[in-house]
Amino acid sequence: MFSLLIVVLDNSILNVAVKTIASPAPTGIGATQGELEWAINSYTLLFAGLLFTAGLLGDRVGRKKVLLFGIVVFGVGSALAAFATTPGELIAYRGVMGFGAAFVMPSTLAVLMHVFEPDEQPKAIGIWAGSIGLAIAIGPVTGGVLIEHFWWGSIFLVNVPVVIIALIAMAILVPESKDPAPGRTDPVGVLLSIVGLVLLVYGIIRGGELADFTEPSVLLSVLGGLAVLAGFVWHEKRSNHPAIDMAYFRMPAFSASVVAIALVFFAMMGITFLSAYYLQSVRGYSALECGLLVLPLALAQGFFSPRARLVVARFGARAVCAGALVLIAVGLGSFAFFDESTPMWVFGVSLFIQGVGMSHITVPVTTSVMQSLPREKAGSGSAVSNTFRQVGGALGVAVLGSMLSIRYRAEMEGQLATLPAGLRESAGESIEGTHAAARRLGPAGEELITRANAAFIDAMQLTALGAALVCLIGVAVVLRWLPGRAVRHAKGPSGSQPAAAGTPDAGTPALRRSDAGAPVPGQGQQPAQSNGSPANAVPHLPEDGPPARQQH
Repeated sequence: MFSLLIVVLDNSILNVAVKTIASPAPTGIGATQGELEWAINSYTLLFAGLLFTAGLLGDRVGRKKVLLFGIVVFGVGSALAAFATTPGELIAYRGVMGFGAAFVMPSTLAVLMHVFEPDEQPKAIGIWAGSIGLAIAIGPVTGGVLIEHFWWGSIFLVNVPVVIIALIAMAILVPESKDPAPGRTDPVGVLLSIVGLVLLVYGIIRGGELADFTEPSVLLSVLGGLAVLAGFVWHEKRSNHPAIDMAYFRMPAFSASVVAIALVFFAMMGITFLSAYYLQSVRGYSALECGLLVLPLALAQGFFSPRARLVVARFGARAVCAGALVLIAVGLGSFAFFDESTPMWVFGVSLFIQGVGMSHITVPVTTSVMQSLPREKAGSGSAVSNTFRQVGGALGVAVLGSMLSIRYRAEMEGQLATLPAGLRESAGESIEGTHAAARRLGPAGEELITRANAAFIDAMQLTALGAALVCLIGVAVVLRWLPGRAVRHAKGPSGSQPAAAGTPDAGTPALRRSDAGAPVPGQGQQPAQSNGSPANAVPHLPEDGPPARQQH
């Protein structure tokens, strides 16, 4: 959890620092809107592109080794980013941080699936998701304090001592685990996954940057990425030693879960990115105040995520996930009614509602994905879940950001035409660019700022409705394909037996583990098969919730 904390915390810190980094030296480094987006997206590009490979590597060589490697690289990247002197350097070092984070994220979930037994896993995953909420809460406030009292690079330098503490603690406390029979490697599949994901995510990011997905370089990248990923699927289905068994995607619980989490992060990441501009550029709040204002979202996640399993056990995963998506849609849709005079308590209530929804969708779908695969493939399962999450988030920032940009430029076209030619292009990039141009005009720029704020709010309202619609599509996916309160006689493609989403696998006897990580059969239990599931166990979840543990 400690390693996960700093990876998530760093991204939430950066959201409140974008305005400072955009300022000219010595306050910032004079990054443009496009450079700021790439400071965020270079991280996302390498993170999403390598997640799947990192998960496979953890299963094969050891999850602890991969986790330690990832956190070291992340720490080095943080130290370099802190002292970047140009936007180009910052973008490069953020890429190094994304490379390291790709090896951290899947390993955290994989370690949990090894340490905890099936009936404990929903609770452990709830705490895992709650720690993400905690990081979201700590990040903006920490970032605000650092920005107000130190230079902008401190938001990255603060990671270094945390990384050192995490390394020492993990070296002592985290047990090593890996797939005992990983089989042959699949270098072709791994290469195809990296190339396909990097091309796809790059095209998505580039399209958002240009606010034009029909531009040739964008189309070539996106279509090329999709073609390579299609080749990856074709190769995996025909390989006798695939990197990931494609048959898992024929399981409704698995496929519906990864699609649902992708849709949620599509909507949430896009709105989160524009919220910083709404609070700081339109409403005039400082970085610290902005951090405090997003606390309701984070606190709701931190409080409800560890308890979400109890709601799932009572009402079933399908009903809980559908209700959670409706809550998120309501929270996002409320942005369509925000303006320059909206009370901040209303903004806080909207974020709290979204946080409650996020808690009750993230935990059950993550549990569903992780329990659909045999335990020895935990790294692969975590990597698939997080890859869909990151691609969905990148797509959300790009598509919703493009909607915002196109609408904003259309609203401001008449106003920008009156500006001097040297200011017109930069002023049209974003609301922050318009404000900068208006300040150069002196008192005559006040009217331009007023018009820019109104145009941004109009664009934000339209974008919020688009995000809410995406969540409602997620409701339809969940209701159609996610299993409800029970999964009977279900078997995975390799004979493994997935549990109902978010509920304990009642048919799976616990396998106690020694300190060395080896499974030790519990009292009165049968030994496990090689695929990680107990012999002759048949999952049976009664309609009134998870039963007591069966004794064999």
